Amino acid sequence: MKLQNYVSGQWICGDGDGQPLFNAITDEQIATASSAGLDFSGMMDYARKVGGPALRKMTFQERGLMLKKLALHLTNEKEKFYKVSWATGATRKDSWIDIEGGIGNLFTYASLRRQFPDETFCMDGEAVKLSANGTFIGHHICVPKEGVAIHINAFNFPVWGMLEKIAVNFLAGVPAIVKPATITSFLTEAVVKEIDASGILPKGALQLICGSANGILDHVSSQDIVTFTGSASTGKMLKSHPRLIEEAVPFTMEADSLNCIVLGLDVEPGRKQLSSSGAAEDGLFDIFIKEVQREMTVKAGQKCTAIRRIIVPENLIEAVQISLGKRLGQISIGDPQLEGVRMGPLAGKSQLKEVTEKVKLLAQTQEIIFGDINNFEVTAANKNKGAFISPILFLNKDPFKYQDVHNIEAFGPVSTIMPYKTTAEAIALAKMGKGSLVCSIVTGDDKIAKEFVIGAACMHGRILVLNTACAKESTGHGSPMPMLTHGGPGRAGGGEEMGGKRGVFHYLQRTAIQGSPTALTNITNNYQYGGEYIEKDIHPFKRYFEELVIGETIITAKHTVSEADLVNFANVSGDNFYAHMDATSLEGTIFTQRVAHGYFILSKAAGLFVDAKKGPVLLNYGLEDCRFIKPVYPGATIGVRFTCKEKIAQEKKSPDDIAKGIVKWLVDIYDETGETVAIATILTMVKKKNQG
Repeated sequence: MKLQNYVSGQWICGDGDGQPLFNAITDEQIATASSAGLDFSGMMDYARKVGGPALRKMTFQERGLMLKKLALHLTNEKEKFYKVSWATGATRKDSWIDIEGGIGNLFTYASLRRQFPDETFCMDGEAVKLSANGTFIGHHICVPKEGVAIHINAFNFPVWGMLEKIAVNFLAGVPAIVKPATITSFLTEAVVKEIDASGILPKGALQLICGSANGILDHVSSQDIVTFTGSASTGKMLKSHPRLIEEAVPFTMEADSLNCIVLGLDVEPGRKQLSSSGAAEDGLFDIFIKEVQREMTVKAGQKCTAIRRIIVPENLIEAVQISLGKRLGQISIGDPQLEGVRMGPLAGKSQLKEVTEKVKLLAQTQEIIFGDINNFEVTAANKNKGAFISPILFLNKDPFKYQDVHNIEAFGPVSTIMPYKTTAEAIALAKMGKGSLVCSIVTGDDKIAKEFVIGAACMHGRILVLNTACAKESTGHGSPMPMLTHGGPGRAGGGEEMGGKRGVFHYLQRTAIQGSPTALTNITNNYQYGGEYIEKDIHPFKRYFEELVIGETIITAKHTVSEADLVNFANVSGDNFYAHMDATSLEGTIFTQRVAHGYFILSKAAGLFVDAKKGPVLLNYGLEDCRFIKPVYPGATIGVRFTCKEKIAQEKKSPDDIAKGIVKWLVDIYDETGETVAIATILTMVKKKNQG
């Protein structure tokens, strides 16, 4: 089988024989891959002129729903991918991380649409007052870049590596060209073919290169974004490409990472904890051992987040060596389709050769205490044909002297135990990795945890603090989470991926805009404080979602606050705070007399702006950005300027669901001087007039 490339809306094979691809278990050839003859410039042009405009026409809400639809479709078709994934050497559990983990990213970013407006663009941060009277303000607007995201991915996660990246750029409104590592590109091709067949993405949103992408960077421009996951040497070569420098193209790299785990000084071997039922459960030492074993053997250690350095109190070296050796000895190596096999082969013979060479290099300065690169058993497979390797555990008795362990990464089931004396020493060892994606500390002492986290954070993209309180639900050392940043400083590449909302901003251009509040309101379709009001003859709570206009305002009737209001509100709420109830206790405070409760002012404002009769408003959805700015004393008169600030449509979850949207209202409460005393944003759920 010759793999196909998805180019400008067509599936085509590259020229020539191509690179042969092999089954990692049997070493039988299963496909060839070639990108020879592909028009990379044409692909970029197609993405910019066809995919980009189609995505940019969609709002964040529509893009999010597109991701949700795609995630549901791939979930229904996932068993097809499991069958293909087997040839990469992955067990069912390994494939679950890759396939369903990747689909999970689509679901996560689909849900993230709720943090964005129902617009093709978004705003970032708060408005900035640039003049004394507030007639000149500034804000930041973020629009999709008009280029293409080029994703150059690693071999170890051919599905997750693609989906975790395109979920972000699609939500932002940017098309993508994906170039998976050739050795496992047959699995990526299978997923992209299913995506194409679904018809969910607009034309030009996604293209695929199976084979070399050498030369594609010659065609990038300033609006493009390049991401790379792989070796540091390749990443540095790509990062220094003249075109990237000339055009100032953003380049995100995730590279080699000598991740570590630290066993806290407080941990004792053999110590159990009691569950709520009184049963004995694993203590911190057992949790540590299981975490290390899992991270060494899942995906046969072929994870950018896998544990390479095991940092242990010097008095526990022997206990860790014995316990970890026992668990590794229980790992069955073989055909990953067979039940009971816990670790499959590496992704191919080329990977086996590279890992073997790195193990031999590391063995020059440290001792192998478990495993043998030549002598190990394989279940239901031919050890000599497949890319099989035994877990290898090293001991480095002096990691400050013998530093190969901090510089050489064997990208397989290989890790090193090393001793430390103090938490400060553990921090120093962790930093000797020169930057990593993740490190973990297992401790029940939060003081130890704090010292380590604050001391080591500058050299790590993520830190897991693992204790008995979170161990059962923890996703583990090696699992990047879509809503958190994935990346790391220094050796790890200095890049940043995912990260929830902040990740989307990597694909947006942030532009400062300045002008009058009314001008910025009309540009952003988001009411800016101080902007002109639009007055209507009908109360806004009587108007349907589609009928409401940004800037639509009612000026309410007024209310003069009395001391009786304070007493009555205190009785109802139970809030008898001294500043509201005891005029004799105000010395040393900012108040000159009893002050009205802030929540009374807000509640009274609701009484002034709410229309009581049944109408399109279905419910109060919440409150944002509430501030009490100026004290309100008995005798003051308050009123409300109630303004439609923003509208966000919601999808119908079923045919019987009510068509509706969320409306944000600016509640500007002012006193008899005209000054704002309190300000807040309330959210209401409002029915749509059109229920179709």
